[in-house]
Amino acid sequence: MTAIAAALPRRGLILGLTAAIAAGGSAQAATRSITVYKTPYCGCCKGWITHMIRAGFSPKVIEVEDLAPIRARHGVPFRLSSCHTGLIGGYVVEGHVPPKDVVRLLAERPKALGITVPGMPIGSPGMEVPGGKTEAYETLLLLDAKGRTKVFARHG
Repeated sequence: MTAIAAALPRRGLILGLTAAIAAGGSAQAATRSITVYKTPYCGCCKGWITHMIRAGFSPKVIEVEDLAPIRARHGVPFRLSSCHTGLIGGYVVEGHVPPKDVVRLLAERPKALGITVPGMPIGSPGMEVPGGKTEAYETLLLLDAKGRTKVFARHG
């Protein structure tokens, strides 16, 4: 067997591993799929979805008339709600959560229902305004269906 023939199987293995790493591996690719529930009328939800796509997520968008039943099913109280609800990796992602917070949630895997940015803070992903005005806001870790939270990240 020549040196070239012996190197071919190794080269194929190395190329395959390199491709898997570059693609993020199948496990990471699966965790980048997010289901987003939104109403058909909300433009800022589309803006948030664009941020998620740019960050490497693959959203499946489902338009519904009423988000309340979805939030209730996933333990998001009204006072912690926003205009869209995402589901990813066993977690709920409510509102204009920055993509980097979703990445951190999936990496750290805390014991919680998910994360939320209540309301629609100016300057959060999808809520940008001309002139770049922003307001400070927090991403909250939703600990349970009783609505207990703790600060997950601060922004602005």
